[in-house]
Amino acid sequence: MQEKIEKLRKLKLLFVEDEEDLIDIITDTLTKLQANFLTAKNGEEALALMKTNDDISVVITDINMPVMTGLEMIRKMHEYNIKIPIIIMSAHTETEYIEKAKDLGVDNYLLKPFDFLKFIDLITQMEV
Repeated sequence: MQEKIEKLRKLKLLFVEDEEDLIDIITDTLTKLQANFLTAKNGEEALALMKTNDDISVVITDINMPVMTGLEMIRKMHEYNIKIPIIIMSAHTETEYIEKAKDLGVDNYLLKPFDFLKFIDLITQMEV
């Protein structure tokens, strides 16, 4: 596991999530792991961060958020030619959105509730 954590620390992550409780948990855990990460509350905030941080390794995003959804954000990423691997965080009930995300080229998805061990496994196996 230590080897995976070391690999995680070499990445810059962008978490896009509107649920404050989940962002707090993610922030606390990633801080303890000494990971390099940013957070955004919706797709619009995330796009702004992507434009000013060209070193983001991977985007982990929720689908349903106010202002701009995860799917809208992914479409905009394509329009702006932003090529960053994407992981969708989704509830079990959002399978239709997962299919749409795959059509948009999403690399992977994680089911909620968020599982950090699965996340670390997934992120350290990706080619980023």
